Amino acid sequence: MTVNSASARYEGLGRDGKGHIWTKRGALDAEPYGFASRFEDGPGTNPEELIAAAHAACFTMALSFALAKAGHSDGQLDTEAKVTLDKDGEGFAVTKSALSLTAKVPGIAQEDFDRIADEAKANCPISKLLNCEITLEKTLEG
Repeated sequence: MTVNSASARYEGLGRDGKGHIWTKRGALDAEPYGFASRFEDGPGTNPEELIAAAHAACFTMALSFALAKAGHSDGQLDTEAKVTLDKDGEGFAVTKSALSLTAKVPGIAQEDFDRIADEAKANCPISKLLNCEITLEKTLEG
């Protein structure tokens, strides 16, 4: 079992508040976030962007290991995740994570690629964590 951690501080309240995020390993070190970076085009990050990064990374790594297990030893995987935040009553909810994958895996058949990618989407830990629609668009390049 592994345990990873991050922390956040928000100074001020509501729209006027400003936050910062830290990760244990230092990837984020007082990275700013707040209303402007979440709902407008302001500088900094936001929780949904971080979830998108986590989902893209998790899925891509899961697929990499699944392809290696299936006997493939070379390739390149590029994944973009788009996480949707929708109004939900008086609040908000993450309602979708759309994964878009472009892959180069020499010697793999399309049907094997599709099956392995779909299994990786369903079984990566972040996919299991998210309680929303998760889609996968995949492209296998020659």
